Amino acid sequence: MTVSPQQRQTVLIVDDTPQNITVLGELLQPHYTVRAANSGERALRAAHSEPRPDIILMDVMMPEMDGYEVLKRLHAEASTRNIPVIFITAMDNAENEERGLEQGAVDYITKPIKPAIVLARVRTHLELKLARDRLANQNEWLEREVAQRMSENRLIQDLSMRALACLAEARDTDTGHHILRTQIYVDILARHLVHHERFRDALAHGRLDMVVKAAPLHDLGKVGIPDAILLKPGRLSPAEFETMKTHAAIGADAIAKAMQEALAAADDTMAARASEAFSFLKVAQEIAATHHEKWDGSGYPAGLAGDAIPAAGRLMALADVFDALTCRRVYKQPMPIDQATEIIIEGRGTHFDPDVVDAYLACREHFTEIATRFHDIALTGLQNSAKAHLQP
Repeated sequence: MTVSPQQRQTVLIVDDTPQNITVLGELLQPHYTVRAANSGERALRAAHSEPRPDIILMDVMMPEMDGYEVLKRLHAEASTRNIPVIFITAMDNAENEERGLEQGAVDYITKPIKPAIVLARVRTHLELKLARDRLANQNEWLEREVAQRMSENRLIQDLSMRALACLAEARDTDTGHHILRTQIYVDILARHLVHHERFRDALAHGRLDMVVKAAPLHDLGKVGIPDAILLKPGRLSPAEFETMKTHAAIGADAIAKAMQEALAAADDTMAARASEAFSFLKVAQEIAATHHEKWDGSGYPAGLAGDAIPAAGRLMALADVFDALTCRRVYKQPMPIDQATEIIIEGRGTHFDPDVVDAYLACREHFTEIATRFHDIALTGLQNSAKAHLQP
């Protein structure tokens, strides 16, 4: 079967002796597209020009730049390091052959050449290169597929999270903007503290992004609070406040139950992978359960104190309070940011982790910008604007 020039593989012959180029060219021309270079410099230029060589047959002993140096330079560049090189030389001692192979040559043919051997070895190494290229292409395709699936999974995760957050929002429309603003506040605090010695481990290995993505689920448990309490246009009675406080545990329990039921329905293989798959939900559970805990242990629902409160909960606590203070609620008017800042400073070491308060003070200008820009705009516009402020 005749192979068209477009389908032919390209062989580059490198030799400073014209007669050697002619002999090899006549031998290979019937089977391959043949190019030639009579020096190391020209060989390097030819390796970067079209048609790119699929294999190089190169003399070792050449003036100015020998074959070893050409091979070294080819291997130094990503675009040429995978081109197989066969040395063709009159030097037939084992030491020279070992040197060439150690430096990356795929084969070594001694002069005078035997046509059948040259053709066989060129064919073999071209077949190996073709197989490697196919494998590399398959690997690239698989990597793209994995990346696409991961992207789809992240999208599904985000949509699921948004759907759950919207459940709470549907019950309490006054806090719809709050969900998105607090997510940005948590993002600001987390990125400021990501290298802090007390937060570094808690925000490493992708957990920072999980914390930010999970932040909107902090008030998920409000779906279990009666409307008469949740929407009351005034201060809650002590009994009503006790009921309101249960939303933290309700949200955390709902997430825990979802994970338990998913595990129960999973086969052994899926169950074995559950730890990694549930890492995001575990962060969401932490935030839902602990965002009302206080540094001094006077918070709820568990009365945790200090570093016993997960880092995500400590970040969420300040973001939640700042937004509650500076925004309108059915029972109050918004508070000026300076006044809200004074309250947060007063809560340093009692309500809030001191380092989180310090992070807020360092980022106060950014908090003010978000609070001002996203104060009373349509929710759709807020969502689009918020995406631009959540750092990748």
